[in-house]
Amino acid sequence: MKKKVAVIGSSGAIGNSICKKLINDDSVEEVYKFSRVIKNEDTDKIKNIEIDIEDENSIKSCVEKLPSNIKFDLIFVATGILHNDNDIFPEKSIKDISIDKLQKVFLVNTIGPTLVGKYFIPFLRKDARSVFAFLSARVGSISDNKLGGWYSYRASKTALNQIIKNFSIEVKRSNNNAIFVGLQPGTVKSYLSKPFEKNVKAEKLFTPDYSAEKLLDVISNLTNENSGKVYAWDGEEIGP
Repeated sequence: MKKKVAVIGSSGAIGNSICKKLINDDSVEEVYKFSRVIKNEDTDKIKNIEIDIEDENSIKSCVEKLPSNIKFDLIFVATGILHNDNDIFPEKSIKDISIDKLQKVFLVNTIGPTLVGKYFIPFLRKDARSVFAFLSARVGSISDNKLGGWYSYRASKTALNQIIKNFSIEVKRSNNNAIFVGLQPGTVKSYLSKPFEKNVKAEKLFTPDYSAEKLLDVISNLTNENSGKVYAWDGEEIGP
């Protein structure tokens, strides 16, 4: 049976590359692309649905547009924020912390993906293996934190990892075939990483296509024992 997949945040660098690879995969029957901005027309294989993960009503409206009997083999949440063009930037010290930054970063990196889980989990397949993957980050690991700083981003990803663990525990009771994971894509050449690229060795700065390929490889090798955990692009488990 051919697979059906959903990508939330399909217009971002990684989300777009994930979509391209899935669209070119003959084992995939349909790719549902969820994005704040819709740029392309639907086809037999590609379905586009507008979403705003900062708005619970928008997320709820999205699933109401899905066929009532659809079940996904993969749901990939590729959204996230590290900075913007205005007032959001990783905090270098305590004095940089502000309520506005914390609220915005947690809304995008933690609350939005959690609400996506709330409304999309019922659409996971139950009769076969399915994966619900969220883009996370190595800096969300408390045990790996040696440098400090980046308060809102680190904490929002740590919180997301806890949400993923919670999902894995609760959903196992009703869907033993569902796997929930956080994925660290590496440092990817994109808007998110652009201000920090000069600090990254060339061989450690990935193209979105390379990162997407590696992440899909990790997903393809997941088993139930991996559910609730966080993995890097190369399959390495990242400790909490």
